[in-house]
Amino acid sequence: MTDAPQPPGAALGVCYYPEHWPESWWVEDARQMREAGITYVRIAEFAWSRIEPEPGRFAWDWLDRAIEVLGAAGLRVVMCTPTATPPKWLIDREPGILPVADDGQVRGFGSRRHSSFSSEPWLRETRRITEAVARHCGASPHVAGWQIDNEFGCHDTVRSYGAHDLRAFRLWLRARHGSIGRLNAAWGSVFWSGEFRDFDEVPLPAGAVTETLPAARLDYQRFASDQVAQYCRLQAEILRRHSPGRFVTHNFMGRFVEFDHYAVAETLDFASWDSYPLGFTEQFPLDAAERALFAETAHPDIAAFHHDLYRGVGSGRFWVMEQQPGPVNWAPWNPVPKPGMVRLWTWEAFAHGAEVVSYFRWRQCPFGQEQLHAGLQRPDRSRSAGGEEALRVAGELRAVALAAKPGPAPIALVFDYEAAWMLRIQPQGADFNYLELCLRWYEAARRLGQDVDIVAPGRPLAGYRAVLVPSLPHVSDAALAALRDTKSAMLIGPRTGSRTPDFAIPDTLPPGPLQALLPMRVTQVASLRPGLAHGVTGGLAGAAVRWREWIDTDAEMLARFDDDMPAAIASDRCVYLACWPDRALLDAAVRHVIAAGGGDIVTLPPGVRLRRRGGRRFAFNYGPDAWTLPERAGRRFVLGAATVAPQDLACWDE
Repeated sequence: MTDAPQPPGAALGVCYYPEHWPESWWVEDARQMREAGITYVRIAEFAWSRIEPEPGRFAWDWLDRAIEVLGAAGLRVVMCTPTATPPKWLIDREPGILPVADDGQVRGFGSRRHSSFSSEPWLRETRRITEAVARHCGASPHVAGWQIDNEFGCHDTVRSYGAHDLRAFRLWLRARHGSIGRLNAAWGSVFWSGEFRDFDEVPLPAGAVTETLPAARLDYQRFASDQVAQYCRLQAEILRRHSPGRFVTHNFMGRFVEFDHYAVAETLDFASWDSYPLGFTEQFPLDAAERALFAETAHPDIAAFHHDLYRGVGSGRFWVMEQQPGPVNWAPWNPVPKPGMVRLWTWEAFAHGAEVVSYFRWRQCPFGQEQLHAGLQRPDRSRSAGGEEALRVAGELRAVALAAKPGPAPIALVFDYEAAWMLRIQPQGADFNYLELCLRWYEAARRLGQDVDIVAPGRPLAGYRAVLVPSLPHVSDAALAALRDTKSAMLIGPRTGSRTPDFAIPDTLPPGPLQALLPMRVTQVASLRPGLAHGVTGGLAGAAVRWREWIDTDAEMLARFDDDMPAAIASDRCVYLACWPDRALLDAAVRHVIAAGGGDIVTLPPGVRLRRRGGRRFAFNYGPDAWTLPERAGRRFVLGAATVAPQDLACWDE
């Protein structure tokens, strides 16, 4: 970590590509950015071919002038390492850099992220270019900080299956398991006669006739995640050595669980992420009615979930490094945001604790793969609709002071990347999606007016009114201790404690170690195809969809399935939900636990959400109808009023 100064409570930024535009435009671009209230400008994440056009020949002059122009206008530069786009001459010289798909096909040059995190030539070249850029730009007074690379893992590039990857994986296995006998035992290799005599016999878990060992696939995912973390650490150490006193971050993605972001962020000063609410709404598995309702505003919990996730990943600090300013180009359908939504998304990020919201991009590019991706300006240099909304936010920021960061939320949601891997490797039902399950639990809390902290398993849970654990297949010693030590009311979801660290069913049956808190055993499970549901009645009512468990227990039965078997049980402060709940059942269960924890519940319409930052509270209206806040004395509005129109927001002191 660094001692770089922190930005004010809220600031705006933009992503800029001086190499895409005539140099004669740069001064005017910088002037307009500053007039538009921009403070931070990110540059050069894809500029390797311009920085080093030939092996060993660096062309710094254009970059130096760009940084000087931006700095002279009073802008702060976020400099990037350009490792997301190794140039053609490098690939021709070192083809072993290229990643390999699980079918053995080399993934070639022509787009971006064409490298393997385990390639030895790639690691060598990464050190070289990072050293060069850090040495040259790191002392500039205009460089405020650094972004490492760009969107680790984008385009399915966390896992690669080439010779470099195999060699690194075998070394990782030796370090993890120690002996081939322990590996065989951990993987259950005796199944289908899959035992190995030596680590050099172990193949990559791909290309077999049918599925490979689940424990092998889990280890390969852990290995691949560790490779990303080591790669990030490699660059961070170089940047800090040559550019001290400046922050180091990375721009993570939405809807992405292919590596452990908590581990990668350990070497960063804060997390950043790229927020594209409409694109994610198009890609997320919503039902038809939700998709139609939110197609032009975005689902009200998708961006917010990631704000809270990355605040947790960043140990309380995060930026939005890329904020959608208009239609994107990469989703199945790419609508124009309804008027007001770019402003709403920006303020919502600040409400959740963002220090900076940086729009992607300054100007829409008329060439290349992202021609139809909007910017704050159109290709003709006129201001876009999103640019007008960003300008309005800049004016509002001058008048609305925000606390440095939000305080702790009343609700914690435990989110685990390894849980996502386990449930993808062995879903048992085609629609069992961990990220969707977590978002639905988060949504249920937010529909009741709750602020939520998203935390890693094992993090202390003291002080929360309620803790939500949608699913945690492997309950580590640290996770169990945190759950045991908290006084919070808890709602624990299906498949929790269902696997050991080696992907085996616990000897005592699920929930394994969680039996210390829940006197129960899961004896049978079923996945439920679309259209099949098991009714639930009692203290909680609704239905089980997608997944249902049969449990033996002496605990209090809070709700029962229509065959009289337990659907939800209560033991002390814990409630276990033995199914994937439909909306009615999930809303009832979350309401029950929040009420048990003494939470202040505000029932909201489907498109309205609340968030507190310091002493100020926000309301955001994603829905089609105006919403009026419940009457309360003492409110002083600093944005909006008590009635919040569609695609609008309000902010008040309490």
